[in-house]
Amino acid sequence: MKVEDVIARLQPRRKVHGIAAALLPFEPDGSIAVEAFQKHLRATHEAGLTNAVNMDTGYVDYLTESERLQVLQWTREALGAGITFIAGAYIEGLDGDVVSLYRRQMDQIVARGGTPIIFQTARLHGRESREKIAVYRAACRGYREVIGFELAQVFAPNGEIFDNETMRGLLDVPELKGLKHSSLDRVKEIERLVMRDELRPDFRIYTGNDLGINMIEYGSDYFLGLATFVPDKFAERDRLWESSDPAYYALSDALQHLGNVAFRAPVPAYKHSAAIFLKLLGKIPSDRAHLRNPVRPEWEAAILRECADRLGLQSH
Repeated sequence: MKVEDVIARLQPRRKVHGIAAALLPFEPDGSIAVEAFQKHLRATHEAGLTNAVNMDTGYVDYLTESERLQVLQWTREALGAGITFIAGAYIEGLDGDVVSLYRRQMDQIVARGGTPIIFQTARLHGRESREKIAVYRAACRGYREVIGFELAQVFAPNGEIFDNETMRGLLDVPELKGLKHSSLDRVKEIERLVMRDELRPDFRIYTGNDLGINMIEYGSDYFLGLATFVPDKFAERDRLWESSDPAYYALSDALQHLGNVAFRAPVPAYKHSAAIFLKLLGKIPSDRAHLRNPVRPEWEAAILRECADRLGLQSH
C-alpha cells in the first residue's frame, strides 16, 4: 500500500454513522449517578449519535453481572421504546462454554431492545482461525444484528487484532453487520476497509481509533469513547463532512486535540479524563472514576479546560 492508495480512498460528502461509548458516571459518594447517566444518553441520542453501553468506557470489565443488567434497564428507560442502542457482551472471567456464555448475555441485550457487540475473550487467544470463526458463527446464529470487536491489548488484555484469515471468515457470518476496529493503526484499518470493499461492501467498519478520528474520511464509521465527551460536537463534525463544509477541519482538529490529551498513556485512564471533562461542563455530578480504574494527575482539569475552550465550550 502506498500513500497514493490511501489518498485515493478519501470520500467527501459521505454520511457517517457515529456511535458513542457512554461513560458510566459516579456521584461524589461513589454510587452510580443514574440520573446523570440517563440524561447523557438522551443528549447523545438527540445529538444524532447511537449510544453504546456496557463498553470499556462504561467499566464493563469492572461491573458485576447485576450491575450490567441494571445498566441495560436504565438505558432502555432513558431512551424509550423503539430507540436502538448497542451493548457489550462481555464474558471474561466467567466459567462455562464460550458460545453459551455469549448467547446468554446477547439474549439479555436483545430482550431490552439492544444490539450486542461481542467483546473478545482471552480464551480464544492462540486458537486457529477456523476455531474462532466457528465460535462467532455459533454465537451469532439467529440474531438479527450483531457487531464484532477487535481490540488492541493496550486497551485490555483480553483483546487481539485478528489475522486476515479470521477477518475473512467473520465477514462471511451473515448476522455480523459490522466490526469495531481498535488497533490504533491507520494502515491496518485501511486494510480492513479494502477487504470489506472487496468481500462485503455493506459491512460497516467502525473506527475505534481515538487517536485518528479522521478515519471517517476514508470510509470508516466510528465507535468511540471520545465521542461521549462531546457527542454534539461529533455530530456537528459529521454534518460538516457530509455537506463538504471546510469548517470540518478546524472542528476535527479540536476534537483530535482532545483525543490526544485524553487517550495518552496509560490509555485506560481516559475514563477518568472523561469524568473530569464532563464534570467541567456540568454534565455529571463528580469527576470520580471507578475505584479500580487508573486515574489522572491533579492538573488534568487544567489541560482539559483548555480543550473545552478550543471547542468553544463553557467550563465550570
